[in-house]
Amino acid sequence: MIIVLIHTLPVSLNLPPSSTVETLYLDHHAWLRGWLHRRLDNSSEASDLAQDTFVNVISTGYAEDIREPRPFLATIARRLLAHRHRRHLLETAYLGALAALPEDAMPSPETRLMVLQALEEIDRALDGLPCAVRQAFLLAQLEGLNYEQIAAQLGVSTSSVKQYLTRANRQCLFTLTP
Repeated sequence: MIIVLIHTLPVSLNLPPSSTVETLYLDHHAWLRGWLHRRLDNSSEASDLAQDTFVNVISTGYAEDIREPRPFLATIARRLLAHRHRRHLLETAYLGALAALPEDAMPSPETRLMVLQALEEIDRALDGLPCAVRQAFLLAQLEGLNYEQIAAQLGVSTSSVKQYLTRANRQCLFTLTP
């Protein structure tokens, strides 16, 4: 599957030669899939994340520069696992909030899908920010907490909370604005 993908990607992505990616895939895919399977205890999810890891390598064009393939692939896979976990938490929280709504206030399936997609975009926008910044943003936006309440929960000053929220809002603005 990935070999076909390599040969069908546009040339404009500045991809490494397909033989480099193909060799990397053939030499390390089974190991990565096993590594992920041990962490997930789910064969199909492990296969999906292994494929996503190689797609990530292909799209970044770093395959030629990899000196230690297994640690490199494990790092990418760990990030994908963390992203998958955060996405699952967001979805679970949203579905829990929906379950608490009265039947007549329930949004349509289309609206629910749009909200979940928006939450995933915000999650991607916040990805890479320090944990405290993300947490402050989520407490403000999802819980409606003010600076003092967020500061108390995070154990920081209100001026730190203000800086965190400014940084998170700026990140969302730059990432989500077309």
